[in-house]
Amino acid sequence: QVQLVESGGGLVQPGGSLRLSCAASGFTFSLYTMSWYRQAPGKERELVAFIRSSGRTDYADSVKGRFTISRDNFKNTMYLQMNSLKPEDTAVYYCVQSNYWGQGTQVTVSS
Repeated sequence: QVQLVESGGGLVQPGGSLRLSCAASGFTFSLYTMSWYRQAPGKERELVAFIRSSGRTDYADSVKGRFTISRDNFKNTMYLQMNSLKPEDTAVYYCVQSNYWGQGTQVTVSS
């Protein structure tokens, strides 16, 4: 069965960095588009970034230039490098493959 396990969240000061990881199993990872979504308190879930099997990437306007999505098909793992973090980046971040969602990892940006 498909499993997506996020890690790497935590508390960071504004301007800081975090790297999220998503360990995937139960499917042929290299063949699928993988995405990061986030949900802030009281807000709807939003797409943060995705990476296709080809390696093509795209980002929400709010994170362009600050976040970088990548994947390691040998390790069946996707990453989200987050730099210059802002308080408005505070959210639960989810790893997504098609209709499958991980349990999420909390990112809190606060001084």
